[in-house]
Amino acid sequence: MDLLMIILPVFLVFAAGYVADKMLKFDIKSISAMSLYILLPILTFNTFYRNPLTIDYLYLFIFTFVLTGILMVITVIWGYFMKSSKEDMSAILLGTLFPNSGNYGTPVALFALGAVAFDYAIVLMVLHGFVISTVGIFIASFGSGATITVREAVTNIFKIPVIHGAIAGVLFQLFNIRLDEGIMDIVEMTGNAAIPVVMLILGMQLARITKESFAIKDVTAVVSIRMIISPVIAALLVLVMPVDETMKMVFILLNAMPVAANSTMLAVQFNVKPNVVSFSTLITTLISIITIPICLYLLGV
Repeated sequence: MDLLMIILPVFLVFAAGYVADKMLKFDIKSISAMSLYILLPILTFNTFYRNPLTIDYLYLFIFTFVLTGILMVITVIWGYFMKSSKEDMSAILLGTLFPNSGNYGTPVALFALGAVAFDYAIVLMVLHGFVISTVGIFIASFGSGATITVREAVTNIFKIPVIHGAIAGVLFQLFNIRLDEGIMDIVEMTGNAAIPVVMLILGMQLARITKESFAIKDVTAVVSIRMIISPVIAALLVLVMPVDETMKMVFILLNAMPVAANSTMLAVQFNVKPNVVSFSTLITTLISIITIPICLYLLGV
């Protein structure tokens, strides 16, 4: 019951966003833009500014790409035996590779594991944003038949506002630029507003998912790999990660999260089976009511 109470407040905020959007029809694009371009960059700046840079961040970066590569191989093999088309394969990959670390993972890490874990979760969220803006765009463009150059992929990385916040925080640390505590108090207060806002946004996005036809085998593949195989592989990888126990727990927890909302955005943008990806986002989010408490229990929370 205690573990369920960690998840329940998160889902209550999701539900508030869901109900509010059903009733009031918010302009999600504007709210998302405020979060994406103002709140999240300030949050990431504060995290990278206040926390000393260590080799652990490099390990997180390396193992994030290792896990992504392993999941990609598993998904491709799964799709091969299902005789999936190129478009189907891309849609499934968008669902299996990218966890919802921003809207969902970071608040759960905060509520379940504390402030230190929350800082690690922010770092991992930035890394996941980096991956989805490179690997994710390549996958989506492949499925749609479009082409994207390496230069365009690199450019896309630097269009991510949270990357700007992270880079600024790192530079301020490296050059020992100290800001007045009064200014940092405002920065921290503004950045902290990001978490409830992105949680509300996810609820609003779930409210916009429509009923469309899709192949149940595709959704089954996404659910199985994202919600079961991903955290299991993450748990195996941390056995050889030379980082502290809290970072290991955060790595497993965030990779047990449901499908990222950004995956749906890419599927819509490139017209790669958006119905499959959006429904997978909904169903994995609902299933996580059961799977995340189990994950927390196994982590010893």
